[in-house]
Amino acid sequence: MKERLRQAFTEASIDPDQLTPAQMAGLDQLHLGGRGASYRLLELGELSGVTRMLDVGCGTGGASRLLAQALGCKVVGVDIIPAFIDVARWLSQACGLSTQTDFLCADAAELPLASDSIEALWCQHALLNMPDRDAVLNEWRRVLIPGGLVLLHEVVAGTNPEPLSLPVPWARQPEHSHLESRQALEQRLQHAGFRQLRLIDVTEQALSWRRHHGRREQQAAAIEEVELPGAQLLFGDDFTTMGRNLQANLANDRVRVIQGVWRRAVPSSHE
Repeated sequence: MKERLRQAFTEASIDPDQLTPAQMAGLDQLHLGGRGASYRLLELGELSGVTRMLDVGCGTGGASRLLAQALGCKVVGVDIIPAFIDVARWLSQACGLSTQTDFLCADAAELPLASDSIEALWCQHALLNMPDRDAVLNEWRRVLIPGGLVLLHEVVAGTNPEPLSLPVPWARQPEHSHLESRQALEQRLQHAGFRQLRLIDVTEQALSWRRHHGRREQQAAAIEEVELPGAQLLFGDDFTTMGRNLQANLANDRVRVIQGVWRRAVPSSHE
């Protein structure tokens, strides 16, 4: 994967070892809303004085780099796909953030991190890919310091019970999609020992963003515009179809999108 992406940058007359955030944008933020959604989640989290964060399901490391720059902290990114970790390390090196970011290939249900070692945990559009959520949340609670925060940006099931239009970025077959309702997710987090601080529904913003990008993709295709390397190189030729299906699922309330902040519960004497 990395060599294919490097070649794509070279063919676009861009040095793959000297990249700017704008040049990496198509590979960087693999979730609805792009960088704007990440900044809104960061604002919702109201973080201050954080020195060590964990990015769960980091993909190519875009959020890890954004957090490292915005907060001046060290960020550890974890993903189960080795090729994503390889790309994340290369992109951080290429944009000068290798000393602030570290990437590990690991299962989120078995994190290779010490207990009580992380001050805040970040997760965007990744929990939905994890079938054993209870094991994952138990690990989140273990690695977070008492009172540590979870910042979550997640796709959840909508109120429309019709089957999803597939494929979508997280699933090509029905058995690969593990969406649950917002209420079920809230209860799961509470049972795992997390206290909800803030939660907002950002479905309309996500749908507006997806529609805007859909129009841009159509315009670029119509004029045969040469684009910078993007998510299609990561997800395959059916990525455009995934985008259209995701937009349809959002519009028909088969899926919704939330952002929220939770705190690891601590004994009442420490509240």
